Order: sequence, then structure tokens, then C-alpha cells
Amino acid sequence: MECQSAQDPYIASMEHHTDWVNDIVLCCNGKTLISASSDTTVKVWNAHKGFCMSTLRTHKDYVKALAYAKDKELVASAGLDRQIFLWDVNTLTALTASNNTVTTSSLSGNKDSIYSLAMNQLGTIIVSGSTEKVLRVWDPRTCAKLMKLKGHTDNVKALLLNRDGTQCLSGSSDGTIRLWSLGQQRCIATYRVHDEGVWALQVNDAFTHVYSGGRDRKIYCTDLRNPDIRVLICEEKAPVLKMELDRSADPPPAIWVASTKSTVNKWTLKGIHNFRASGDYDNDCTNPITPLCTQPDQVIKGGASIIQCHILNDKRHILTKDTNNNVAYWDVLKACKVEDLGKVDFEDEIKKRFKMVYVPNWFSVDLKTGMLTITLDESDCFAAWVSAKDAGFSSPDGSDPKLNLGGLLLQALLEYWPRTHVNPMDEEENEVNHVNGEQENRVQKGNGYFQVPPHTPVIFGEAGGRTLFRLLCRDSGGETESMLLNETVPQWVIDITVDKNMPKFNKIPFYLQPHASSGAKTLKKDRLSASDMLQVRKVMEHVYEKIINLDNESQTTSSSNNEKPGEQEKEEDIAVLAEEKIELLCQDQVLDPNMDLRTVKHFIWKSGGDLTLHYRQKST
Repeated sequence: MECQSAQDPYIASMEHHTDWVNDIVLCCNGKTLISASSDTTVKVWNAHKGFCMSTLRTHKDYVKALAYAKDKELVASAGLDRQIFLWDVNTLTALTASNNTVTTSSLSGNKDSIYSLAMNQLGTIIVSGSTEKVLRVWDPRTCAKLMKLKGHTDNVKALLLNRDGTQCLSGSSDGTIRLWSLGQQRCIATYRVHDEGVWALQVNDAFTHVYSGGRDRKIYCTDLRNPDIRVLICEEKAPVLKMELDRSADPPPAIWVASTKSTVNKWTLKGIHNFRASGDYDNDCTNPITPLCTQPDQVIKGGASIIQCHILNDKRHILTKDTNNNVAYWDVLKACKVEDLGKVDFEDEIKKRFKMVYVPNWFSVDLKTGMLTITLDESDCFAAWVSAKDAGFSSPDGSDPKLNLGGLLLQALLEYWPRTHVNPMDEEENEVNHVNGEQENRVQKGNGYFQVPPHTPVIFGEAGGRTLFRLLCRDSGGETESMLLNETVPQWVIDITVDKNMPKFNKIPFYLQPHASSGAKTLKKDRLSASDMLQVRKVMEHVYEKIINLDNESQTTSSSNNEKPGEQEKEEDIAVLAEEKIELLCQDQVLDPNMDLRTVKHFIWKSGGDLTLHYRQKST
């Protein structure tokens, strides 16, 4: 988003990543933005118009950090795959969908995941920090390793270089800030300002004062030449992740701060010049001190994170609660929020929306990104069948087909992929309609019942968790993405989305016996099998027609008129008579004719072994 004024800060959102954005840099005098994400990609944006110009897929894991050499228009990226890649920004802005091959330099030699990266403006030095607890230094011009700097005792989370690349500042989860001389290849000062890990650093242009923040939520300004002179600028409400100085003056007039909460705060640095100049104050970090600022000058609010969820029995809708205690109601099938319910009692809402219906698990859900992440895998994805009517979908011909929830969702997610577009006509019809200009309208896309929002992220991964490819739903029609999908989509997904081969119905075995109260003899125990979605009503019709055979009366009436009833009419008569004269029981509980067998087994049978149903005639 862009921020122009405190009154109306939101201008636009730039959506293309499918996971957390971990770092951004503005290049080319603010015209181009580069972003690094946990979705394993680096993206190049037109900063003013807000559209993504290119996606760089070189990294194989989360991309955690970027560094920018302004004088050379050179960007470096690094992350959990231990690799550092160098990108020429001018080349990146000229990429097209068909010409997306980027020649990059790479720096390898890191032994652990990289969490921080810095490059000086001249592009002569690059430094990385990692869980290896050391700083590694390269010359990006030759890709030669220069040195390894030891001293920190925990992950190096933040790095800064001065303009000519002779000095480096590092912040670590060990709680210290260190100043390094790269010429001497050693640490020349250690600053113990924070009680806990230092995660973010900024420095003034003269490289004389460092601003630091981290796990303890405090932001300090420290004089690098005289460490005793430091001031607590402010205290955030959550651990500090990133900071950015407003460099329009020296000393800077303000600092922007992002924390683990979703807001971004602007703190005005009023009076800091006086503190830095005089040094006339007691600023012992071991004692409580008064912060320079108590309230942020401007707050940009972000969205709340989901922290709790409950999958409802229909295995389609989910209730969630976020960090603001707002409850929402989501439709997994359509990949969207249905309703904001506000600050209602979460448990009460679960009880209120309970229905005695059983649908098998066909997806799993996690909240690690602060959003609902739905996972479909081959073993469970096709377990859930429902009738179109129960799902709220009407068929043009008035029928009530059985729908597979996982299959429908997969077809909707890949609706834009050209390979899934099927024309159901034969070749001759195809030619005729092509001449008449009708062909395009007859192409079947998606599942024919619903669509998902086009910005829905789709992620393909291996069973072990490694991500293979991520994209937004609408982008699967793009030339590059379409080609990558051809290489990535597994066969079980192709069967459903391209070949339109729906999976087979789930069968359920059961026994059917007369109830003890009916006085009838127990039948030979024949093991029956039917779709687990078969309604109790259909079993009652079976009992009425095949076992008890009580339809003599209706047959007599029909024969007296010397005509056979229509098949449909006969079926309707049997259905009505069956419900009037028969009742079905499980565990001595009379069953609702609308229930299906899987619901009976899950909620009423609740035992091992095959389901057993009992029937009896209703007492007149």
C-alpha cells in the first residue's frame, strides 16, 4: 500500500504473492519495487501503477532478505535455501512473459539459512547473516569470498553497511549490536542496549547513530562513538520486525516501525537532536526510563490475523476468530468469507450452527500464516460426496446429481488453466459452430456450479511439505504459469480437472433386520452395500417393496382400471406408502427418512463392525 496522508493513507494494495512478504526495496528512484516472500519468489513491481511485472523463481525456499546497491541498481536476495542471488534491476524491468530467463550471479558457501543481508551503495561489498551465527562477506563484482566474522552467539537478524563498505553493523537474537571493521576483519565494539534479541537496525547517513528494535518491543537510538549516550525513543506493543528512517533531514524527523502486530506506526523524533547533542541525561538501560515518544504520530492499520477456527459438520463451512475477537463464517468450497459475525461468542456460534449431518473429511486447515490455509491431498480429497440440492446448487434439468466437493474445488481453482477447457462437441458440430461463431460459448470451464475469487492463491507441494510452485488462481492462464503447471500438476489432479474423471462413490456395508418388536423372524444375515449417501428413505422403500410387500392394495386399484401406472408415478406411490407404513431404527432410535447412511453410522451407530438397521411396520 502507499501512504500519502494521515487522514486517508490507503491508496492501493499490490497483490500477487501467496505467502508472507519478508522484505522490500525501492529501486530506480522509486519507480520499481522488489519484494521477497515466503512463497519462494522474488517479484518485480511497477511501484506507481501497482502491478507485478515479473516473478523470479530461482530460490527453492523462503526468501527472507533483500539488499540494494543504489549506485549500481543491483539487488541481492537470500533466504532459507542458503543461496544469495544477484539481480540487475534494469534487466528485471525489461522482462516479458516469454523472455523470463534471467542470468544471475550467485554466492554460495552459507552453511545455514540466511535471515539478513546488506550491500553498500557502491555495490562493492555484500554481507549475510544466518543461524550459523557468523557474518560472511563477499565481493559481488567477482563473487569471491572475502572473510567470515565470528562473535555473535545466536542468529544474525539485521545487517547494515556504510557507504564505502568499510564498516558493518549487525543485530542478533543474542541481544547485542556489533560494529565490525571489515578492513581489520574484527568486531571493534559491542553494544548491549536490549534485554532480548535485536531484529531490526537503521543508521543515519553519517553512520554515527544506530536505531535498534526487536523482541523487547523497545526502540533505542545509540551513539556509536559513545555507547553511554543512548535514548529510548518509544515502546511498541509487540516485537519489532522492521524499521525505516525518514531520511529527508538529519537528524531524521521520524521513524516508521512494523511489528508482529498488523499496524505500521510512525514515530516523530522530536527532541532527539537535543539528546544526541548534550548527552545530559541518565540513560542506564538496566533502569526504567521514560520514552521520548508515548504515542505514534500516525498509524496505518492492517488486517487482523486468524487465531482460531472450527470446521463445521458439513465439512464445507468454517468459523474463525481473529486477533480482534471478530468471528467470521467462511465457505471452503467457494474459497471466500460468507459473513462477518462481529464480536459474538465463538463457542455459542459453533453450537448454533451444528447440524446432525456427517460428511467425511476431505481437507485439512492450518493458521500459520494468519489466514485459512486449506490443504487437499490425494488420500482424502475425494472422500466427500453431497447431493447438489443439499449443497444449494440447482441443475438446469431439475435433477439432483451427486457432487464431489474436492473435485469441484479443484476444477474451480484451475478454471483459468487452458488445459482444463474442454469442448464437449464432436468434430463435425465443432466445425459448424465455429463457422457460426458459437464455439467459444460451448467451451466448458471450471465445474459449472460456482467459481472461486480469481485472486485465490494456489500452492502445489510435495507430501513432505516442499513447495513446488505457487500462483494466483487467475494467473494460471498466463503463458509462463501455464507452462509451469504442465510440469507440476500431479496426475490425480489432472484426472479431475483435465480429463473430467470424477472418483467413484464411497460404499458402506450394512445389515437389514426386522426389529424385535415386529414379531417377524430374523432373516439370514445378508451383508448389503450401498452408497454412503443413500438416504434412509430409500432403504424404507426397499423394505416396503421387496421385503414386506404391502403394495397389494395399490396394485389391485391399478388393475381394476386395466392400465399400468407410469414408472415415475409408481415410484412416488411407493415412496409415500413406505413412509406411511414403515419405520427404520438404529440402536432403537427411529431414523429421519432424510438422513443418509454415513450420518446414521457416525452419529447413531457409533460402534465397531458393520452398521445394522432394523425395520418394523408403524402401528396403525
